[in-house]
Parts: sequence; structure tokens; C-alpha cells
Amino acid sequence: MSMYATLEEAVDAAREEFLEKVAETSDDDAPSVTQFNLQKYIMQDGDIMWEAEFTAEEGEHSEGLSFLSGEAAQAVFEDDFDKQELLEEWLDENTLYEWDEGDYQLEPPLNSEEGAAAAEEWDDEDDYPGRDD
Repeated sequence: MSMYATLEEAVDAAREEFLEKVAETSDDDAPSVTQFNLQKYIMQDGDIMWEAEFTAEEGEHSEGLSFLSGEAAQAVFEDDFDKQELLEEWLDENTLYEWDEGDYQLEPPLNSEEGAAAAEEWDDEDDYPGRDD
């Protein structure tokens, strides 16, 4: 999977990739999608990137997070979806942040403006991740 600057580009590329994969392995003219995987990345320079993937079977190995399945995944595949709804459904805690080139983690690096703001917010609220108060 490749990263794209917009959600639409990522979905379009995932659709094309899925159709190519299905054409190689099946004679079925109407491919059926069962899973839509999605991943949002925040790069070190602050750019947002997206990865998307369609699969024919649930549970197939993917780099992206399992996001939609069944009819919802098929609707995205058929381009019958509202981009704003997808963005609203995305959980920020699932976003990956680039720490080093090719190294992504669920929390922003502390040496970035975003990471420093997150650390300061935790300090202000005395609410550290993993703390059981």
C-alpha cells in the first residue's frame, strides 16, 4: 500500500489495486468487497497522509486498520460514500505519527509542536496514558 495526500486519492488507488488483484485471481466480473482498511498518518512535517485497502475476505493481513466491513465497505468501493462522514468516523487515537522515516507510533514525537502540546495537556490534566487513578 502507498500513502496519499487525500482520502479520495487513497480510496481511488485502493479500488484500482483491488480490481487488479481480483482480475489476476478470479473470473468474477463483479468483485465483492468485504473489508475496507484505512490508516491516517501525520508526517514529521505536519502533512496528513492516508493509506486505504479493500479486501475480499475479512481478516486478510493488512497494514491499515480494519475500518468498515460488509455493505459499508462495498459502498465505499462503489464510490457511494460521504468523505465527511468517513473523516468524522475516524478515531484520532488510531492515527499514526512519524517519529523517524518509516517509523510510526500512536503518539506524536515530543520534539514536535503537536507532541509537545499533547505532553503539556497530559501534565495540565495530570492524566498520563496508562495511569489508573
